[in-house]
Order: sequence, then C-alpha cells, then structure tokens
Amino acid sequence: MKLITYDYRGVARVGVYVGDKIAHIARLSGILGDPVNPATMVELIENWDELGPKVRAHVAEAEKNTGELAPVLMDPAEVSFMAPVPNPGRNVLCMGLNYTDHVNEGLKAKDVKTTKVEYDAPMFFTKAPSTLIGHGEGIPRHNCSEKYDYEAEISVIIGKRGINIPADKVYDHIFGYCCGNDISARDIQRKHNQIFKGKTLDRSCPLGPFIVPREDYGDPMNKTLKSWVNGEIRQDSTTANMIYDIPAMLSSLSEGFTLVPGDIFLTGTPSGVGYAREVPSFLVPGDVVEVEVEGLGRLTNPVVEA
Repeated sequence: MKLITYDYRGVARVGVYVGDKIAHIARLSGILGDPVNPATMVELIENWDELGPKVRAHVAEAEKNTGELAPVLMDPAEVSFMAPVPNPGRNVLCMGLNYTDHVNEGLKAKDVKTTKVEYDAPMFFTKAPSTLIGHGEGIPRHNCSEKYDYEAEISVIIGKRGINIPADKVYDHIFGYCCGNDISARDIQRKHNQIFKGKTLDRSCPLGPFIVPREDYGDPMNKTLKSWVNGEIRQDSTTANMIYDIPAMLSSLSEGFTLVPGDIFLTGTPSGVGYAREVPSFLVPGDVVEVEVEGLGRLTNPVVEA
C-alpha cells in the first residue's frame, strides 16, 4: 500500500494508490459505501488500527473495478504531491553521521588526520517543519548559501506513542517509511559551527513520494539507497551499512523523550555527498535531485531560485 498527501485546490487531501493511479481516500470509500474520511495523514496514522483494514479493503475492491471507478482515479502526473506528513506538529527528527563511509569521506574532505572515529552514542538534530516539501516541488536555493548539498535517506514515520522504548519493541511504534532528502547548506554549517541552522532553511527537506506502511515493507535494514543529480548517480549504498540500526536509534532517542504519531525521523546518509567529492559539487538552480530507497519509489525535486 502507498499513501500520499496531495494538494487539491489549496486543500490537503489524503490519498492512496490504486494500482498505478491515485484516489482520494474519503471519496473512494464513500463510493464503496464504507466512509473513511481522515482529514490529515496524522489522523489516519493515529487511527490506523481501525481505519487501515478498511482502506486496504477499499483499495483491493477498487483494483478489481478500475474501469467502473475511473472517474475518481487520478494519474500521479496530475497530482501536486505534498510531503506525506506535511504538518507534523513539531520538528523533523534526524540522525547525523550514521554511515561509516560518510563519516570517513567528511574527514577526508576536511583533511582531518585521524586513524579512528569513535561512535559512543547516536547524534541527533532537528529540522523545522517549514523545511518539508513534497515530490516534484522546487527546492529554493536561498541567497544565504552557495553550498547546497543533498543527502539521500530512508525516513521513518512514527505510528504509536512511546517513551523509553526497548530496541526490540521499536518496530511496534513505527507506522511506515518513505524517501527523504536532507538538504544541507554546508557553508552555513561551517559558519555557525553547528548543525541546526544549515539544516533548517525553508523548504529544504523533500519527503515522499509516498509512505509504505510497515506491514507492507518488510525489513528496512537491508534496502538499497541511491541518489542522482541531473541523472548522474552520486550515492549507491544500502541501509545495512548503518552504524546504528533503526531500533537502536529510536530506542536511544526515546529515552526520556516521547515519540508521537506522525513524527518524522531521518536516519542518516551514506557516502557520495557533494562537498566530499574529489571536486566538490553543490546544487544550483536548474539541477534535478533524485532519491530512491528500495520499495519506496523515487523522490524527485528540481532546485530553483529562491
């Protein structure tokens, strides 16, 4: 199953894929005589135990009768995608330095002389909700930065509230997964000597195109992860290369901190980012960035003038 949030005449709607088409969940379920009308993706997530089986049944029924339901099925090219969770209510939660090859390429780029990197605990930071944009939306290159960079990541969407979650119970609290692109202003990071400012410029966190619920996705810890800029592959790795796996990260993050439905968690990026290339390569208006995580589609965004 693939769930989206899209814009319809200025109103956010929650949709679902029916085959290769998209349907508004409320409209589809109304036609099928068993109304399901979540106002937001977070509302759907919060009530998934009740609403999920209904949505699943409606999709199965619709896939048998696509001809009959054609008037309510839209081509993805006709839809204005939003971030699947466009208004999470609080900051996007993020993991830094979670792939050894990315850590090492960063050290090499900074010409740091070291033979060992210690990883004593996960490193967390956040991005403001105003960073979120959807598949196909433009990433504005703000004038305050000349060193925009891409970071392909698998993103986790929290489904159930929890605090002090044991690692072996983390998956019980996950709703699903999607692609993420943690756009980073490297010069601002260096200037301010911290992570937040360079990671939280407006509209600098593409997310999507859709969420795949956990029960439909399987093990997230052995999935390919890739990015391209203007068709040239830049990152090509697997989530199996993470330093901390998803259960370890979220268990640590939840220590004394309550995770709530709709929380977004970005899990870190592998090597291949722009600033660490032999000749550093930063994003400029006109570039197109693509992120693909196995089973989660391809998230595509152009870079535009702010």
